[in-house]
Amino acid sequence: MKLVSKFMNEGFAKSASRFMCVVCYIIMIVCIICFVLSCMGRQSFSLHTDSGYYENAIYAEENHDPDFRMPTVNMVGDEIHVHSSDGQIEGKIQVGLSLMYAVTIVPAIFGFWFLSRVFTNVSNGQIFTEKNAVYLLYYGVIQFITALFVPFIKLFICFLINSISSDQISISTGSNILNNLIPSIGFLVAAYIIHYGIHLQDEVDHTL
Repeated sequence: MKLVSKFMNEGFAKSASRFMCVVCYIIMIVCIICFVLSCMGRQSFSLHTDSGYYENAIYAEENHDPDFRMPTVNMVGDEIHVHSSDGQIEGKIQVGLSLMYAVTIVPAIFGFWFLSRVFTNVSNGQIFTEKNAVYLLYYGVIQFITALFVPFIKLFICFLINSISSDQISISTGSNILNNLIPSIGFLVAAYIIHYGIHLQDEVDHTL
């Protein structure tokens, strides 16, 4: 009980919220940088050519097996394979890679923005407010949509790119659907709990 009371207090909650707000901003900045790197052709993938296989190739290079490489990004949990006979990857493939990265990273940026608003409000002592319920709802919806629909969007992007390109791109995705889906439902429930608590408080205030 002493351990619980040590962490379940206003001072700790406000300090932790301020820290997590900073963390959210840092994550958003990193996500933006990663998206820029992807658009610059620095997103890694597995390349299959007639002359060999390259595990971590990127579009922005001619030598796919360099001794030194600047920062690159990849889609965590997804395996991307590009098939090119001569190793010269078409620009259409790069467009497809950036689009697939965008449908993952852009919702994440918006999600962390809404989450940062919640931490900011809590750090200011605003806990059971309608804004927090709405922000948590938005975050949960974004995570739910990302977990459930983004894998199919990525497959559709692959289909479109393959239909207009001589090179071929494939992706193995969706392995973390449940791991992402369950927390999103948790945030939706948390949003409802806060909204319901506000509703009860309003009823008590009107009764008094």
